[in-house]
Formats: sequence, structure tokens, C-alpha cells
Amino acid sequence: MKINYPLLALAVGAFGIGTTEFSPMGLLPVIAEGVDVSIPKAGMLISAYAVGVMIGAPLMTLLLSHRARRNALVFLMAIFTLGNVLSSIAPDYTTLMLSRIITSMNHGAFFGLGSVVAASVVAKEKQASAVATMFMGLTIANIGGVPAATWLGATIGWRMSFLATAGLGVIAMLGLWFSLPKGEAGERPDVKRELSVLLRPQVLTALLTTVLGAGAMFTLYTYIAPVLHTLTAATPAFVTLMLMLTGVGFSIGNYLGGKFADRSESNTLKGFLLLLLTVMLLMPLLARSEIGAALGMVIWGIATFGVVPPLQMRVMRVASEAPGLSSSVNIGAFNLGNALGAAAGGAVVSAGLGYAFVPVMGAIIAALALLVVLLNRRARATAAYSNG
Repeated sequence: MKINYPLLALAVGAFGIGTTEFSPMGLLPVIAEGVDVSIPKAGMLISAYAVGVMIGAPLMTLLLSHRARRNALVFLMAIFTLGNVLSSIAPDYTTLMLSRIITSMNHGAFFGLGSVVAASVVAKEKQASAVATMFMGLTIANIGGVPAATWLGATIGWRMSFLATAGLGVIAMLGLWFSLPKGEAGERPDVKRELSVLLRPQVLTALLTTVLGAGAMFTLYTYIAPVLHTLTAATPAFVTLMLMLTGVGFSIGNYLGGKFADRSESNTLKGFLLLLLTVMLLMPLLARSEIGAALGMVIWGIATFGVVPPLQMRVMRVASEAPGLSSSVNIGAFNLGNALGAAAGGAVVSAGLGYAFVPVMGAIIAALALLVVLLNRRARATAAYSNG
């Protein structure tokens, strides 16, 4: 089997990005202790990363979309590497937050431009699989990268986790530089036209669904370590195992979501959002035993990433005139949901409702996402009937 080195380099970059995005969930208690803040306040580091992605996705895409692809992607991974190094040496909470924001600025543009590159290095009939291969690096990060970072944080220290993740950035930069063709700079995009596409009601509705779907996910995922400590009396080793199982669920969900969305984008969204809502409502009961927690986390992982392919397809379909920007902005919307979910979970804890109520709050947000999908489908059906 011939190795596609450009795809491999893109997947390594995605693996690194997934590791740095998700690893703080398992490291929150030790990070909070290390910079002398509460766990809910440490959770705002995750929100800060998400806000940085939301801002950086359209900004960096517009700034770099006319550059040679190799140069643009290497530059983005250089930002990633610098941000993780700064995080590893941050002396206090404020500096760490700023470092996380710097790290996040590459995220959306890497996946937006990377999708274009992935599709360009294979035959036309294999383009969807090529893009999925790159995103698989993101899901595999939750099987290998995140548990490894959590283990490093628990045994050596959370700073070493960030430093090791920076090493992944160096590997990705070298891989991209030597595997991608030099390429040439292109024309600058028509910013006004592309932004006008994003303001269409259909596009905004699709982006809102992404925000709410991700918000439901990160309400629980941000606080997964303290939730498991509270409900299951979990040890650090058990939390690491749960993160690995969740990563397996992510990979399965990503695969199934793509397959099912080929048949029906809307039904796939409804089905996985309903599954997500249900498993989060049941999580306080399931997590009272280790077996129940393991089962719940796998199903939860399948449901959360099962919605990703149909959401990405929906945004790209309704914003087909601006595929690169819409893809990047959808990643930004996903991370806006990340920020809102982290804030919602933190609000639950700060209000004294306890960590057991955190997954219930996630279920409420998932219900809102499902409602948006149902109302949007009804609106489209009504419009089609009126026009018919």
C-alpha cells in the first residue's frame, strides 16, 4: 500500500491540534492547582482557546488563502508550536490564557485550507476519503494524544504535556514542508462576496446548529475529569482510560456520521442529536459504576462526533460559493460552542448544582440543537410547498 505523505503530514497536524484542544479537559485539576485558580476558572482556558479559534478561523483563512498552500500550512503549524511552547512556560493564569489564544489562531484555517489541499492530492473520486483521513487525525488524538497528555500531566506535570504537543507541531511542519509541492500564490479572495454568502439565513441556521451541537458536547467534556471523580470516584488512571474510550467513540461516530449523511443529512443529524440528548440525561445514573461510565462515554463519543460530518456537509452545501471560508467558519462555530459549553458547565458548578448536573445541562443544549434542526426542516418544507 502506497503511503500518501501529504495526507499523512496533514493528519499529524490534525492529531497535534486535537491533542492541544482536548487534553486540558483531563488536566483541569492539575492545571488549576498549578496556576492557583479554581477548576471552573481553569475551565475558562478552554473557552479562551475556543474564542481564539472562532476569531482566527475566518481571519487567518482570508489572510492566507491566496498564499502558496505549503507556506500557509507550515506558517499555521508554526503558530501552533509557538503557542504550546509559551503555554509550557507560562508563569501564571493570565499568561497561560494568552498562550492558549495564540495556539488557537491556527486551528480553523488549518482545517479549512487543509481540506482543500487534501482533496487536491488524490483522484476526484477519492476526495471525500482524503478529507476524512485528515480529520481522522483529530479523532485519533482522543485515543492516543489526549490520554498520553493526561498521563504526562499526572506523572510529570502539565507543562510537559504542552511541550510534548509542541513537538508534534515541529514534526507536522517538517512533514508538510517536505511532502507538499512548493506551489504558487493565487489571487486574493473577494472578501465582500464571500462574507455575504455567510450571512444567508440558511448558512446562519446551519452554523447555529453547529454551535449548539458543540455546546452540548463541551458542557460535559470540559469537566469530564471532575464529573467522573464525583460520580464514579475515578482515579487519574481511570480518567485516562475513559478518555481513550471516548476517542474510540469519536472515531466510530465520525465514520458512521459520514456514511449515514451520504444517505440523509437531516435524519443523521436528528438521530445523533437525539442519542446525544438521551445518553447525557442518563449519564448521572450510568456513571455511578465503572462499567456504566465506560459504556456511557463510548456512546456519548459516538453521538458527539456523529453529528460532525452532516454539520460540515450542511454548511458547505448552503455556502457552496465560499467553500474554504465556510469550512473554516464552521470550525469556528464549533469552537464557539466549545466556549459556550465550557461556560455553561462552569455556571452549573458555580451555582452549586454540582458536577452531577453538568451532563444534564449538556442534554438541554442538545435538545435546543435538535429543535433548530426540526424547525429548519419544517421551514424548508413550508417554503417548498409555497413555491410548488
